[in-house]
Amino acid sequence: MERVSRTDVTAATAADLSELADIAATTFPLACPPSVTPENVAAFIAENLTQEHFAKYLTDPDRIVLVARRDGRILGYAMLVRGVPDDDDVQAAVTVRPAVEISKMYVLPDSHGAGISAALMAEALNRAPDLDAKSVWLGVNQNNQRAQRFYVKHGFTINGTKTFRLGTRIENDYVMVRPV
Repeated sequence: MERVSRTDVTAATAADLSELADIAATTFPLACPPSVTPENVAAFIAENLTQEHFAKYLTDPDRIVLVARRDGRILGYAMLVRGVPDDDDVQAAVTVRPAVEISKMYVLPDSHGAGISAALMAEALNRAPDLDAKSVWLGVNQNNQRAQRFYVKHGFTINGTKTFRLGTRIENDYVMVRPV
């Protein structure tokens, strides 16, 4: 009988920074529409997903960074951020406050379909009240139907749209929300 490894989802620590940045650089391009240039992807990673940025995220009291591990290896991560930005579209879409954004949720491609995303989502929703949330929201590219189906399965509904700057391009996202 084959042994099934358990997924452990915990808060990230400083010891995870190198692996976390590597996973972010590997997984972020997977969620980008095909029209996004490699230069724009690289610029976003350099501006937001380096070890230095993750080190700041770990010490920010308005953020929780989660990592999902199996057999000691980080296979994915999620980041929760307290609040709603001063974006008119997001403000209109996220009406139940206080709110927490799931700002990032990515899993390595060799672990897609293995329950890692579900484990991360369960823990993210479990921890949202730690940031005083009454609702959880996220932005997802309008062309990313696979992610949209996953979020609907976890109770999210489309409440509006917003734009997202990725390098020199403006991408169109849905704003999806669910109560805690």
